[in-house]
Amino acid sequence: MDASMLLEYGWVLLILVVLEGLLAADNAVVMAVMVKHLPVEQQKKALFYGLLGAFVFRFATLFMISYLVDVWQVQAIGALYLLFIAVHNIYGKYAKKNEDDKDKKPKKQSGFWMTVFKVELADIAFAIDSMLAAVALAITLPKTNWFTLGGIDGGQFLVMFLGGLIGLIIMRFAANWFVKLLHSRPSLETAAFLIVGWVGVKLAVFTLAHPSVGFLDEHFPESKIWKGIFWFVLAAIAVGGYLFSNKEAVKAKESNA
Repeated sequence: MDASMLLEYGWVLLILVVLEGLLAADNAVVMAVMVKHLPVEQQKKALFYGLLGAFVFRFATLFMISYLVDVWQVQAIGALYLLFIAVHNIYGKYAKKNEDDKDKKPKKQSGFWMTVFKVELADIAFAIDSMLAAVALAITLPKTNWFTLGGIDGGQFLVMFLGGLIGLIIMRFAANWFVKLLHSRPSLETAAFLIVGWVGVKLAVFTLAHPSVGFLDEHFPESKIWKGIFWFVLAAIAVGGYLFSNKEAVKAKESNA
């Protein structure tokens, strides 16, 4: 590998690490929200299983990516699941806020193993999104011809592997931090689920642009316009949610004073 190719690989790896870190943070947000209702000790266990599932599913997806990229139904299922959990949780939180408290029955929360199961389903959806993003970047690199795995050049595969591994390391530390943040700022939960839904929209765009579906142009998901829209909206949700939680925190302090 000559110097120019090495530089190109290094640059793409750096971009991929940032991208995987952001997607890992989204995954960590979902895990944090889903385990928040559990006792502290069970939260730690559920997060451990969630992180283990994220590790297994991301690398299983990486090895199966040449198959998954061609099956639009897999992308569609991931998109629908993320959209479902976003809408379901936001609706459950706000739809009945005007009901009389006396007539309101306390919502039954999922048990430990059901919570773990839901976290693992979310991991699968995020694994698909993560690896699709990795492939979109890696396939732009020149081939090394070292070896071929899953229809992908060996050098390109190693870049995706390293980017995914670093993303999981980021998730390992981000998940616990997000659990603490959601406890101190409960209103961030809505922003978290909005982010989940927006990632679901991203997967839906990939599905609609699949050649077998053909609803959108095949190259639209890689276009600068769509990428700009996606990251702008994602940043707006995150910043808006944090600023709103700041206002709530200030009001809470004033009311307790």
